[in-house]
Amino acid sequence: MADRGAEEPSSRSESPDGEGQVSEDRSIFQQRQAIGELVDTEASYLHILQLCASDIRSRLQQLPQGDLDVLFSNIDDIIKVSSRFLHGLQETASAEGDRVHLIGDLFLEFQEELERVYKVYCAGYDQALLLVEAYRRDPQLQRQIQGVLGAAVPQAGPSGLSFLLVMPLQRVTKYPLLLQKMLENTSPNASAYPVLQRAVSAMQDVNANINEHKMRKEVASKYTKVEQLTLRERLARINTHTLSKKTTRLSQLLKQEAGLVPRTKDKEFDDLEERFQWVSLCVTELKNNVATYLDNLETFLRVRPHEHSLDIPVGPTAQYCSLARDLQREAFLTFKQRLEGLVWRPLCSLARALVGPQNLIKKRLDKLLDFERVEEKLLEAGSVSYEEEATRHTYQALNALLVAELPQFNQLTLQWLRQVLCTFVTLQKDLSEQALWRAEGSAAQLPHHHILEPAFRKLVEDTLGQTSNQLRCFQETFEKVLPPPITQPLLPGSERQVQALLSRYGPGKLFQVTSNISGAGTLDLTLQRGQVVALLQNKDTKGNSGRWLVDTGGHRGYVPAGKLQPYHVISTEEEPRGPAGPQENPRHPTPQPAPAPARSIPTVAQVVAAYPFVARSSHEVSLQAGQPVTILEPQDKKGNPEWSLVEVDGQRGYVPSGFLAQAPSPAPWGWSLPS
Repeated sequence: MADRGAEEPSSRSESPDGEGQVSEDRSIFQQRQAIGELVDTEASYLHILQLCASDIRSRLQQLPQGDLDVLFSNIDDIIKVSSRFLHGLQETASAEGDRVHLIGDLFLEFQEELERVYKVYCAGYDQALLLVEAYRRDPQLQRQIQGVLGAAVPQAGPSGLSFLLVMPLQRVTKYPLLLQKMLENTSPNASAYPVLQRAVSAMQDVNANINEHKMRKEVASKYTKVEQLTLRERLARINTHTLSKKTTRLSQLLKQEAGLVPRTKDKEFDDLEERFQWVSLCVTELKNNVATYLDNLETFLRVRPHEHSLDIPVGPTAQYCSLARDLQREAFLTFKQRLEGLVWRPLCSLARALVGPQNLIKKRLDKLLDFERVEEKLLEAGSVSYEEEATRHTYQALNALLVAELPQFNQLTLQWLRQVLCTFVTLQKDLSEQALWRAEGSAAQLPHHHILEPAFRKLVEDTLGQTSNQLRCFQETFEKVLPPPITQPLLPGSERQVQALLSRYGPGKLFQVTSNISGAGTLDLTLQRGQVVALLQNKDTKGNSGRWLVDTGGHRGYVPAGKLQPYHVISTEEEPRGPAGPQENPRHPTPQPAPAPARSIPTVAQVVAAYPFVARSSHEVSLQAGQPVTILEPQDKKGNPEWSLVEVDGQRGYVPSGFLAQAPSPAPWGWSLPS
């Protein structure tokens, strides 16, 4: 007892130092405990991530690939960063120096990488949860997913995918808490204390930036959706609130235009928007040009000259047909397929990708007008409502998102455009090489293969010039030799009626129907094409000059003025006649005589149709203006030269001789050496 009493004073005198030592030991213990928790949980977290990427994702093949991309997002990037981060944590145990100091430096070193990868994952987390909820409504699919998860990660339990998907969010928010625990158990005088302070602040900033980025993405996804609404649905969405907002924005815009209130200027955004609009214009123009190119290529592929008989010597013709057939069936078709797959579809995808940013830029202008109005109120009143404060934050989020991402989008779009153009040039080069390779064996047998390239170019230019001159001369001759427009042949048995109208009204009042007329009213006439009528009055009772009153020789009524043309009458002496008169040929009625005598057309001649003609019986054949026609007989069976037996597109029949024109014979086709 005496000894104990003697020891009590000394123990009391040493208690302050002892308590300090115990407190220091406790802090060191808790600090080491926090470090151990950081390293151990990081290793466990990384292991589960690797299971998700390698095992679970590969076993969920019953899910669409798009769903897997949303569920696991950029988990591979997180694994790469976490693997290096864990390796750095483990190395601090064996490194010389204060381990806490090294851990603080490690967090500062990985700050940007951690923020980059977790930003992407957290932005898509809500969409992944929506998929999980959708899977739960399918019991069979949910059982399959739970079976895969139970075999790979038993600790997931009934939570299933939700347990795994939330782990990256929990991990990134755990870092500042663990660092704060280390900081609280580190002496302020220690060299590691300021480093840990910076590390804690850095990880808090990482979480704040991730939350801000997630909020911006939510705003962007809200306004980038393109809804295909009908006019009725758009009108149904209009209410007093939307009308009030749009009216307020319009008022704000008018004030700015009038100079009553200042306009907010953002040079950084204006420059980015200008560049984006320029990039969008480039994409649109290139897409339109490629679409035109594909249309022209399709038209080119429909033309097959090698399938027709060409007016070239037999040897070159055979070589040309063989080469053209190979190019048409293989080279050009392959080129077209590759062009659609490697150029056209990427361009269409790129054009669709532009829609989202374009909608955001338009919406930013609306939100800017709201923001300016709220700022004015804030300056005047000193406070704003909760809804107005949310309006300010929405604009700031939209503007910050566009300023941050438009440069990257513009750069990626330009890279994409550059790649598309390079691919297009490469495809053109491959096509040229294939054409040259296929023509290599036939080139020696083609005309002028021995001519040097400059001389061959000159030869081609001269030949094209000669051909152009021939076409021009043909056009001029064609226009000169054609007779003036003539009317349709008279209907059978109408000669007496025409003579009666002519004797009663005179030639100046006669008109011929250019197309069939179906009368709709009680005073309207129904007439056939080619019928001759006499004009009584060039307007109706209401003064409408578009309806004329006519006499058919038996009935009177109104017809459209646009379907009548003057009927030209010539004397009988000028009218060419065959051995039989027109009234003696009821099967092939005589056409309306032309102002000039019918030209003599040789038998079995190649001519062209000068005017369209519609067959009215099985003995006649229809014509199109400019259509090639082969004359078999320059007269009908009665010897009447005003009707010719012709063949058109394999069909034979009679047509009016006055509807045919002699085509001048062009110069012989073929190659000729330059003089």
